Parts: sequence; C-alpha cells; structure tokens
Amino acid sequence: MSNARGQRTAECTNSDAATRLKQSRKFLEVAQLVATEADTLETSASVAASLAVLAGIAASDAACCAALRMRSRAQDHKAALHLIRQIEPNGKVIAGKLDRLLDLKDSAQYGVISLSTADLKVALRNAAAIVEFASEVMRRG
Repeated sequence: MSNARGQRTAECTNSDAATRLKQSRKFLEVAQLVATEADTLETSASVAASLAVLAGIAASDAACCAALRMRSRAQDHKAALHLIRQIEPNGKVIAGKLDRLLDLKDSAQYGVISLSTADLKVALRNAAAIVEFASEVMRRG
C-alpha cells in the first residue's frame, strides 16, 4: 500500500502498536545494558547504538500505528519521518530525534570505527525520548 505521497506504508492496529512498543522497550533496555560496557569493550558503543536505533524504529512504528493506523514499510527508514511528523503534539520534535538517530545507523551497524561515547549518549537519549513518545501516544489512543 502507498499513501498520498507515494510512500510505501502498511495498515496496522492497536495490537500491532502494542507489540512494537514492547519490542522498542526491550531494544532500549538491552542497549542501555550493553552501553555500560562501552568504556571497556570498544565494540560495545556501536552495538548499543545499533540497538538504540532499533528501539527508535520500533517506537516510531508503535506511535504511527496508534495514532495513524499505518506505519512506514519503505526500505529507507527515513520515510517514517513524514508519518511521525503528523502526530500531534510533538511529532515534529520526535521526527527530529528519529532523524538524528537514523543518521547513526550506518556507522553503528556497518562501520568499522567504533562510535564515540558522546554519540552513544545522544543515541540512547533520542531512543528513550521516542519510546516515551510512543508510550504517550498509546495512552492517549
């Protein structure tokens, strides 16, 4: 299915939103756990950031399912930004956080240079904000 802007989307339900929210919370929980090793294991920062990215994507899906009854199914995860911006209040702010999180995706998941501690902290903060936003959207719905 494609929406009015020609982006690939899929219909989803409150049950789908709840599933994606649970997944986002678990990704974030594990990211935070792995991040505690970032000072001692060089690769831990990239692994934790990768998990934070997954948390943000899953939370974005949850929020979009709860508020819009659709989520992005595009190959490029940034296509979800258009959808999440539509959620009021604060969708535009959260879209910015998701955008910054997605900017780290390639470096975290495919890069050969470990992410900095500063980048990891930003990734964890942005992921936590997106998960909290999705939780709020679910509570409203």
